[in-house]
Amino acid sequence: MPRTKEFDPDTVLERALELFWEHGYEATSVSDLVAHLGIAKASIYATFGGKQEFFAKALQRYLDRTDPLIMAQLSQPGPVLPAVRALVDRYITDGAEDERRRGCMVVNSAVEFAGRDREVARMVESSWAHLETTLTSALLRARAQGELSPESDARALARFLLVFLQGVRVLERSPGSAARLRDAARVALSTLS
Repeated sequence: MPRTKEFDPDTVLERALELFWEHGYEATSVSDLVAHLGIAKASIYATFGGKQEFFAKALQRYLDRTDPLIMAQLSQPGPVLPAVRALVDRYITDGAEDERRRGCMVVNSAVEFAGRDREVARMVESSWAHLETTLTSALLRARAQGELSPESDARALARFLLVFLQGVRVLERSPGSAARLRDAARVALSTLS
């Protein structure tokens, strides 16, 4: 008869996400996971697979939480540019308010894995493609509604904003970057006039 799990896998995955997000993949050992999660190493492997698989599941949990929020924010009816400005402001504010300086788990994963893991690379690319598509769609609506000039290249603007927002996530990890980020946001938003 199989043993009943003495822990909630969903809660454990959430706690693992926090640990991986805080320290990254390489700096989080299986021993760290065991100590932080309060479950046996064998239970981790039996439930989540190896450390790499566990990390991928945690990253997917992060994506499932963050990607839909951006889609919802940018697909509201009405004027589009205020929503885009609010998104940029949120990125700047999130970074300033994160005392732990964790940044974005997607960006952190892209930097840490740097193409070494196909599954993580696929997840990162999927998230960025989703953000680019969402921004492009929003900016096409803005152009159709007369918020952007008819000559505006919505896809190029979306790609610019994608790169800018991911750069924000890198710089926000450094203390003292708030003024830089605010100035850069002002210039980035000026491209939408």
